[in-house]
Amino acid sequence: MKKDKNILRGKAGFEEYYSEIFNERWEKLKQAFLSEKENVEFKIKDAESYFLDSASIIAALCLPLKNAEKILDLCAAPGGKTIVLAARMKESALLYSNERSSERKKRLLTVVNKCLPPKISERVEVSCSDGAVWCTKQSECYDAVLLDAPCSSERHVYLDPKYLNEWSPSRIKTVAMEQWALLSSAYRLLKPRGFLVYSTCALSPVENDLMMEKLIKKYNKSGKNFEFTAPAPDFSEIQDFVKFNPPEYEKTQYGYQIFPDVQNGAGPIYFSIIRKNNSIFS
Repeated sequence: MKKDKNILRGKAGFEEYYSEIFNERWEKLKQAFLSEKENVEFKIKDAESYFLDSASIIAALCLPLKNAEKILDLCAAPGGKTIVLAARMKESALLYSNERSSERKKRLLTVVNKCLPPKISERVEVSCSDGAVWCTKQSECYDAVLLDAPCSSERHVYLDPKYLNEWSPSRIKTVAMEQWALLSSAYRLLKPRGFLVYSTCALSPVENDLMMEKLIKKYNKSGKNFEFTAPAPDFSEIQDFVKFNPPEYEKTQYGYQIFPDVQNGAGPIYFSIIRKNNSIFS
């Protein structure tokens, strides 16, 4: 009889849940969690440096911005991906960087003001609200959207005894509900022919590929409304701001994943790139 995952609790439950997903690879992932997390310096001209995971740079770099005038970073704090997006956007573009937590928004605003030159930061609008309800006030008005969704963050859980002892599958279910509300909102905010990147630092498929399955069932039953696209990061866009060895990503059913056990500690990061073909009102 298959074991009810709802009875899994604490460290033992955490181990059983993820070892079932990753099998023998789980031990290697845990060892990678214990290693020092790789952070690289991202510096734009005379602004202050920002240090972030190279996997996060890849996720932000994979959002196409070539023709984007209005860009949205829906869950932006602490600000690393906002910095990457701002560095890439063209001079006529505007970036809307949002965070629902007032405390995290303060940190985000500090990062924007310190780590971006004035000519760029003046085109970044920082806000504090719940991204899940943005779609109730506006729709299909952004050319590009990045949703770096709140997630289970297993690496953090594994390294914190308090969170590890409190872990249960209900944590994933709760976070997944929040992720879906944000993803649905992000998709509704995206213009037709625009691009959406959904990313997490989670390992559970529930928060990654299965979230994409929900998006298909809700908005793409015909198979014509949106499509998943392959990453095409243009490193020349950021070559003046960062020097690093880009981590490689592994293909999943609907997206891509960077794992720390084979990428010198980078990640974990999951990302999926969606091109919206038709309006939700069609």
